[in-house]
Amino acid sequence: MSEPTSLYEKLGGEGAIGAVVDIFYKKVLADDTVNGFFKDTDMEKQRKHQTKFLSFALGGPAQYSGASMAKAHEGMNLQPVHWNAIVNHLTASLREAGVTESDIDAIVSHVATLKDDILNK
Repeated sequence: MSEPTSLYEKLGGEGAIGAVVDIFYKKVLADDTVNGFFKDTDMEKQRKHQTKFLSFALGGPAQYSGASMAKAHEGMNLQPVHWNAIVNHLTASLREAGVTESDIDAIVSHVATLKDDILNK
């Protein structure tokens, strides 16, 4: 049996990523720094959307058909404090799911490439 070739495979595929997303949104929705951005959001739809996005971003099948990051965050005026809260929740969620520190670092580094498309939009 060969070693997993992508972070998507290493994490265990879409089901495992979905479990991380569930942990992540529990943390996000409990955080007053960022939960206001989701007050009018269909969270079931958001969880599915985020799972597909992360799956694709981590090397899984191309199922993500949403807006670009810049378009999706347009008008939200997200600031570094919001970005840091989200990254911290993602990191904590990955740890809680048992992801290795080296894989967490790789995932966070990948997510960081989206920062300029998300902040101050």
